[in-house]
Amino acid sequence: MQTDQATSTPPEAAPPTGAGAADDYATGAADHPLATRSGRVKAWLDLIFVDHGFIRLAYLNLHHVGSGLWRAAQPAPADFRRFAAKGGRSVVNLRGGRDLGAWPLEQEACAAAGLALYELPFRTRQAPSKETVRAAADLFARIEYPALIHCKSGADRTGFAAALYLILREGRTVAEAKRQLLLRYGHMRASRAGILDAFFDRYREDGEARGMELLDWVETRYDPDALKQSFRPQTWASVVYDWILRRE
Repeated sequence: MQTDQATSTPPEAAPPTGAGAADDYATGAADHPLATRSGRVKAWLDLIFVDHGFIRLAYLNLHHVGSGLWRAAQPAPADFRRFAAKGGRSVVNLRGGRDLGAWPLEQEACAAAGLALYELPFRTRQAPSKETVRAAADLFARIEYPALIHCKSGADRTGFAAALYLILREGRTVAEAKRQLLLRYGHMRASRAGILDAFFDRYREDGEARGMELLDWVETRYDPDALKQSFRPQTWASVVYDWILRRE
């Protein structure tokens, strides 16, 4: 689900999992996924096996972006603690998957470590909406740094968000920002996720070349439907992306 507004919870309170859920989390209500031993075990099994966390235990795909921003795949609770211990202040979850075992574990770990947790769900296979770009710009302007952004694999949504950050907050060129969308991070331009590259290519040709700021171009010239219609992924890459790597 895309959203035009990032949500957050201050670090001194446990993040809610739904309407009215903050009190349940704080009091350990029985319907909270981590309130029982079996629920906690289920969340961990989902994180490690269903969500492929066993791979990330060996390689988190953690990289420095610039000016207090880091990028990674889905962290485990210990990773959040390490980030906070090194001075981290904020975490931005780009997944939007509240049914995942990783979500309540992430909430709990961030609350315990004093990290402000924000949600900014991105889509990988569709043209970025204007609302998504606006929400990212707003979020980057108000969170505390150092900050960590992550999705599942730290490749596509995380790379897109990192590139947006470099353009919006550091004034980098598209050429510089697009280095966040490379195969070294696991991003496959030829797959359906390549529509994220196409977004920046379109801005470079139609906006940056005219001296337009990204947000001005998005508001006045960007057409998500036209971008989607013009983008053609390669079949082999999409098969690898969807069925072998099983990206979200």
